[in-house]
Order: sequence, then structure tokens, then C-alpha cells
Amino acid sequence: MTKKLVIVESPSKSKTIEKYLGKDYKVVSSKGHVRDLSTSGKFGLGVDIENHFKPKYTTIKGKKKVIDELKKDVKNSSFVYLATDPDREGEAISWHLYDVLGLNEDNYERIVFNEITKNAVKESFNHARKIDDDLVNSQEARRILDRIIGFRLSKLIQSKTDGKSAGRVQSVALKLIVDREREIEAFNPEEYWTVTAHFKDFDADLQTFNNKKLEIHNEVEVNEVMSKLGNAFKIVDVSKKTKNKKSKAPFTTSTLQQLASNKLNMNAKKTMSIAQKLYEGIELADEAVGLITYMRTDSIRLSDEFVKNTYGFINAKYGKDYVGHVKQAKKTENVQDAHEAIRPTSINRTPESVKPYLTNDEFKLYRMIYYRALASLMADAKTDNTSVTLDNNNYQFKTNGQVIIFDGYLKVYSDYEDTKETTLPAFETYKSDVIVSNSIDNEQHFTTPPARYTEAKLIKEMEELGIGRPSTYAKTIDNIKSRGYVEMEEKKFKPTTTGIEVTDKLQQFFSHLINVKYTANMEEDLDKISEGKEVWYEVIEKFFDEFEPAVEKAFTEMEKKEPEKTGEKCPECGSDLVKRRGRYGEFTACSNYPECKYIKAEKKEVVEVCNCPNCEGKIVKRKTKRGKLFYGCNNFPKCKTAYWDKPTGEKCPECGNMLVEKKDKIKCSSCDYEKEV
Repeated sequence: MTKKLVIVESPSKSKTIEKYLGKDYKVVSSKGHVRDLSTSGKFGLGVDIENHFKPKYTTIKGKKKVIDELKKDVKNSSFVYLATDPDREGEAISWHLYDVLGLNEDNYERIVFNEITKNAVKESFNHARKIDDDLVNSQEARRILDRIIGFRLSKLIQSKTDGKSAGRVQSVALKLIVDREREIEAFNPEEYWTVTAHFKDFDADLQTFNNKKLEIHNEVEVNEVMSKLGNAFKIVDVSKKTKNKKSKAPFTTSTLQQLASNKLNMNAKKTMSIAQKLYEGIELADEAVGLITYMRTDSIRLSDEFVKNTYGFINAKYGKDYVGHVKQAKKTENVQDAHEAIRPTSINRTPESVKPYLTNDEFKLYRMIYYRALASLMADAKTDNTSVTLDNNNYQFKTNGQVIIFDGYLKVYSDYEDTKETTLPAFETYKSDVIVSNSIDNEQHFTTPPARYTEAKLIKEMEELGIGRPSTYAKTIDNIKSRGYVEMEEKKFKPTTTGIEVTDKLQQFFSHLINVKYTANMEEDLDKISEGKEVWYEVIEKFFDEFEPAVEKAFTEMEKKEPEKTGEKCPECGSDLVKRRGRYGEFTACSNYPECKYIKAEKKEVVEVCNCPNCEGKIVKRKTKRGKLFYGCNNFPKCKTAYWDKPTGEKCPECGNMLVEKKDKIKCSSCDYEKEV
């Protein structure tokens, strides 16, 4: 009997799903995208500018074999289901497959599922539909826009600066970092002083004078205040309030990346890579199953079934007092693709129960996702908050205390949220309304400039400003790092000289296009295309009519940076030797190019790191053709031992393989063993 064919993106996903569907189905993978824009046509954009930007697609290198195999599978199947990811990019991949495989309206349907579990996958067949052309058009417009801006501006930047590329979202994100650095440089610190009274069981800070806010700017002023203070304080007010502390909504892509950065020390790229594995499927003892729902989403919605099951779980494990309420999404302009939030596919699949089947990092991320979703449906925590005001010669000091009286959602989420308890004495038990301090201190301070962006803060800023979308944050940040536009200082972004130069040049000629407002408005236009409210090529035409004249002007008028002289003369023509940048990094060459094509041969310094564990050679520092650092054996190609991270020369106590340095940890190059440096 001819089987029905299901095409997904990921090979690992295909194995999991085929087990669910049984012998009547064959599940295969496209291994991601199969086609992309060609590099033909004007400026190599792969579009016909004169014909409504009609795209010309070409098979991605290495994918012809995949397409040929898929065509054979289609020919031998009775029906085809396109089951690529449930977002715009997934919709576009389905359309490319439909086109390249020669499908027609009668022999295919599109199915989507938000989680890879047996019930979700089987249920998706009950809601099969055709490809959504509006979603495809939106993704196609995004790809063409990014191609136009990326190709045209990158060529400009490469010809005029030390930079390597520019991009629609990338350049705006870099501008945020550069603007923040300029704020820091322009910041003038201001002096201020604080006064604190110390008692046996608590401290109180000076806040007001005659109940009006008091600011102390210098030592003269603080000495004047101190001269008027005694050690006796009158208790003038004690107020107590019970407050509810609400849990946060389940994770979206952005909030997951932010908390993973803050709590797990994972960058956005690593977070999404691990989340992808958890989504696609993990081999457990008795089944292969996706542990979390789709990880690219702006939504905080949870399915009715998950909510119902979780309420039952909370009631059974913690009691009815811990059952909470579903978080309602705020109406925002930037939310798209209304999938569910990121959550575990089953609340009964606790982190501890699946830990034996996960790597250390997979467990950490799954645990955080699990308890965030669980906590979002638990009752509010309750705190008793006490505020005490003490008067000293018309100077008012205040102190605050907080005590958790019901832990609520903090029962499961306390590891990821900082909630401090501060216990104050029972002031109502004092026999007198006057208490005496042990001492009163003052301290000088200076205001601090705004902090540089951490990865989490930058993602949050991009989301709030409407720059990019969930699937773009990790790639955008990776780009500005890999292009050498930023460096990390204490886990914060600091723009490099090149990053500042590129930003300034772009702002000189493209400030009307490379800015927060324009980029956010473009995202809104792409959303309107997905809703059928805008025509995709009209959006691109409007942009191009404004963009291309600015590019032409910049090519003509943008001042080219002169290459740095080395102080040496060319041995062939006597001209100055200068530093230049090429495809594979920096090199030294004659300034009289192209008349003189002399390039100085660079001496390669050999830096030994440790002994090779697999031969008599040495592990040395090396670089790939593209300039990326790695560590390999000096007996290559006889010995092909190599590491991306710096080897320590020590063996792993668990598996015997090489230990390597990675950030602030020592890790095994093969297994999950790690230790702090």
C-alpha cells in the first residue's frame, strides 16, 4: 500500500513523528531550507527590480540531493503533508517545497503543531489546510528587504570603512549600543550624601526634612545636618500592608533568552540551540517526545488542556490554596504569530524525572521553562510589608521590612526570582515611642552613568522598541559580535572603534532609514502583509525608492578611510606599506595597489599549548581560512586532533578525553563533565 508522506524540517524531528503515525505514513526531512534567493541580476540581489521585485530562487548548495530524494518520495506517495515549523519562515519553507516538488492543490495539505507529542501531531491532521499565501508573502518580503539592505550597505561599508557588513536590524541594534556608549562618555557624575541611623535590630535612612524630600549635595551640607541630629528618635508612623506578589507570565522567546542569560549564563544563540533540541524530541526510557512547545513565539497564551492539567497537578501536589489564575496577555502592537507560550508539553514530566536523559545544559533550561510555566498558574505570594517613620529634630528617617506570609508560586520559582525578607522589630511592643540609635553615619556617593547593555537588556530593549522578531534576536547579536563591532566587558557590550565608525558613517547618510522608528514601522508593515492588509511588493518598492538614491549618494560622497601605514616601504616599488583587510583577515600590502601587487609574507608565530593526546606532537594555536582561532596538532594532516576551545593538557576524570577552557569553566571536550576555574 502506498504511504502518505509527511515532510518536516529536522531529521531528528522526523524520527520522533514517524513513531507516532505508524506504518501508513513515511516521515522525511527537508533539512531546513532547500532554496534561497539567487545572487544574479542587478547588484546581485536575486530579484527583478523592474518587475515588482520578482524573486529568482536557486537551490541551496548541497540540497539538490535532498530535493531529488524528496521527489522520489512524493512520486511513491498517495498524499503529501507539509509539516514545517509553525511560523512565517516555516510557511515559506512549505511553499518552496510545494513549488520545487511540483505539488498541486489536490495532492497536498499543510499541517502545523506547536509541540511534538503524539496527541498534538495526530490532532494537527484534523486541522489540515492549504499554504497561507499572506504568511509566505510576509516572509518573502522580509528576506528580500534584508537582502537589499545587507548587500547594498555591506558593499558600501566594506569599500569605505574597516567594517564587514550592515543590516536592517543589525545596524539599529549596534546603534543602540553606540548611543549608550556616548551617553556614558558624556555623563558628568554628581556628588550626593546619604545619612543612616543604626539601631540594634535595623537601620533607617534619612529621607525628608519637615516631610519634604531632602537632597544633600556636599560635605558642608551633610555636616550641617549631622550637627542637628541627636541619638533619640521618635516613632511617628508605623504602617502595615499585606501585598500580593504576582508570578510572571510563561516564557516568550525574548523573556526566555533574557532569563537564560541572567540566571544560566547562556547567550541567546546557545539558549535557542538547546531549546530547539528540547522541542524536536528527546529519547526517554519509554518514548521519544518533544519536551517543550515551539520556542519562537511572542505569545503568553497557554492551551486550555495544559491549564486544566496543571491546575490538577498543583492541587494534588501543593493543595488548593496554591492554584492560581491564567495570565492575560496585554494588548501590544508587536505581538505576532499567536502561538502558545513556551511551556513543557506535559506538566507531569517533571525536570527531575527527565534529568537522566538530558545534558547538564538541557536540564537547566528545561527546568527553568517548566517551573516558569508552572509558577504562572500558581497563586500569588503574600507579603507583610511594614514601613516605619522616625523623626529626629524634624528630620524623617525611614525603614522598611518585608516578610513572606504565604509563598504561593515562590514555592517552585524562588531559584529564579530575588525576594528578600527583612524582619523588623514589633514596634507596637515598645513601651515608649522614643528609641535611641547606636550611631549615625554619613557617606559620600556619586551618580553613575547608564549601564552598558548586557545581552538580556539589549534583547529586552529590542523587543520593547519593536526591532526585529523572536527568531532574529540571537542572529542579530551573533552578527555584531562576529563582525568585530562590539567586545564584551564584564558581560556587557562595548562598541569597538570599527563599530563606532560604521555606525557614524551609516548615520551620516542613512539616519532617516537606520533608526528605531523606521525599523519598527517596517516590522508593522511586514505584519500587515501577513494579515493581507498590504501588498508585499508595494512595501518593498516604497522602501527602495527612498533607499537606493541614498546608497548611490553614499558611494559617491562617503569619505573612504585611509589604510594605516606600517612605517615600512614596499621592496618592489618604494611606496608605503599599509594594513589592509581581506576576506581572511588583516594583511600588509603595498599602498600603490593595483599598480603594485606586493603582499608581505607574514611570519606565523607558533604558540604551543600542550602535548597532543593522540600522538607525539604538540597542540598549537591555529586559524581557519576565515581567520577563526582553533587549537590543532602540529602533525596535521597525519594527526587531525583539534579543539575549538583551549585545551588544558589535563584528562577528564570521567571519560579520559581532553579538558578545555570555556569562559569561566573547565569542561570536557567530549562528555558533560565541568568544573569551575
